[in-house]
Amino acid sequence: MRDIAIVGGGPAGAMCGERLARAGYGVTIYDEHLAWEKPCGGGLTHKAIKAYPFLLSGPHPKKLIRTVELISSKGHRAHLALDQPIVIYSRTVLNGLLLERAEAAGCRVVRSRVNQIDTPGDRARMALGESRVEADFVVIAAGARNSLLPDTRPLSRSDMEMTLGYFVPAQAEGIRVKFLHRFEGYLWSFPRCDHLSVGICGSMTRHTSQELRRYLHEFMEDEKIPRDGANFYSHVLPSPQKQTLSARRVVGRNWALVGDAAAWVDPITGEGLYYALRSGDLLAEALIAGHPSEYPARIRKAFSTDLEFATRIARRFYRGRFLGGAVATRMIQFIERSPTFRALMADVFGGSQDYCSLKRRLWAQCGTTLTEVVGSLLKGQAALGKSIRDS
Repeated sequence: MRDIAIVGGGPAGAMCGERLARAGYGVTIYDEHLAWEKPCGGGLTHKAIKAYPFLLSGPHPKKLIRTVELISSKGHRAHLALDQPIVIYSRTVLNGLLLERAEAAGCRVVRSRVNQIDTPGDRARMALGESRVEADFVVIAAGARNSLLPDTRPLSRSDMEMTLGYFVPAQAEGIRVKFLHRFEGYLWSFPRCDHLSVGICGSMTRHTSQELRRYLHEFMEDEKIPRDGANFYSHVLPSPQKQTLSARRVVGRNWALVGDAAAWVDPITGEGLYYALRSGDLLAEALIAGHPSEYPARIRKAFSTDLEFATRIARRFYRGRFLGGAVATRMIQFIERSPTFRALMADVFGGSQDYCSLKRRLWAQCGTTLTEVVGSLLKGQAALGKSIRDS
């Protein structure tokens, strides 16, 4: 198996291609767009930078973000200071950077649309318009909604979320994220080098595009983000259910899925770039080892167990209640009043705290967190009482 075709030149496909080409494989990447803009924020958390340091140290334009402002549905606000920055690229720049590395490693990059993939034979066959090409193995990195899925089921609407928003010609130094009441998703403002990516994501089965647009416009008005000169966008991204992550087939004898096509996305935060890069990397490792069937086990060991755990708490996070209020509201209030809890949540949003050990850390710090919250409330009441007496 020496001839590899990769359908899709985004982060997952480009990373997989680079690794395979450096190992001596003949790799061709097919993509009809190549480097193109995408509506997600483009944020790379600490775990992505730790795994791929060139994303921080390289010369390509990027924005380093060290503060995140969280806003509840009731308007409570809390600020997180990140020990490690979130690195934000324009997706055009990021995709171009990764494709450049793949080409430098020896990949052939072809700007073309793949219309069909057939895998029953020994070699995979692909249709590119009127042309037909073959490969020993085909890597499908063409996104969540692609129909090139040999021997596996497509993602359902319950595994998808809709995103829409604006590229705004404005500047900012921090990320803003707002949660809504009983809404499975969130609003965001991500600063890039020369514009803001402002948007909203929500479950396709629970929210309409009209509803999303209304919430988005209200958010932009509240946060004084202008729409003048802004470019509108919309896109569909994975938001996988537990059974999709645990049971969906992602590899066959001569094919495999990576990135969004495999639904490797955090169901709570929507982070997908790290999982795209890592899945492309891990598939390449399995192919180089001569055992592509080991790809799911490598994914499970690296991150899918953590994502499956996240699916079990995602609905509770967005729609559940704690101490008489929405979970997100209480989270923001605790961040405001407890330095211990604030540090924990900074690690969650920065990407250095996984979900599987989060519960254990929460319980271990529970006493300290509650003491700090109560102490802050009592201090606030004392200050208010003194203010009233002095007046």
